Amino acid sequence: MSFEGFHSQDFDVFTVPGLEPRMEALIANVRPKLETLGGEIAPFLSALCGEEMFPHVAKHARRTINPPNDTWVAWAASKRGYKALPHFQVGMFESHLFVIFAVIYESSNKAVFAKHLEKNRSKVKKTLPEDFYWSMDHMDPGFTPHADMSAKDFTQMAEKLEKVKKSEVLCGLRIPRGEAVLENGPELVSLIQSTFEKLLPLYKMAF
Repeated sequence: MSFEGFHSQDFDVFTVPGLEPRMEALIANVRPKLETLGGEIAPFLSALCGEEMFPHVAKHARRTINPPNDTWVAWAASKRGYKALPHFQVGMFESHLFVIFAVIYESSNKAVFAKHLEKNRSKVKKTLPEDFYWSMDHMDPGFTPHADMSAKDFTQMAEKLEKVKKSEVLCGLRIPRGEAVLENGPELVSLIQSTFEKLLPLYKMAF
């Protein structure tokens, strides 16, 4: 089955009240699409990164009360999991789809990435597209546009990554729900792939 894109009802699962009903809607509507996308993108990312990249679809298994506000598929160079490794993600909140590179708080690569980010901040500032965004909290849909990032912002981000245990960094593209590209599977796959190509230098900086 080829990936068909995301529709308005896929984003609406995050308005379903209650943990169990929301999880049922998510499993029925969104998870199969994320699994298909995971399999479709994995060979491209493996070739791009020069090592096998494995897809991992969020299960939200630890949740007991609060329903999830977002969901995703992540790709990392381990079959066992992705959280401890630098990785790529495609996921969604009710308001938008995100296509990102991430080093989250479980990863021991944070300090390495922080050093390389500080050292290469002017190159990063110049080479990444202005419509990309940065965030230091994967639970929060808030963000800073790349166009607004100053040298000082990069330094502060690097320092926080190095010193704060629970810190993390995400960078990539946001696509607001309702954009036509989301409903066109092949076009969206192509956009995801080109976004990951642009994020590859950040991934390489994490090692």
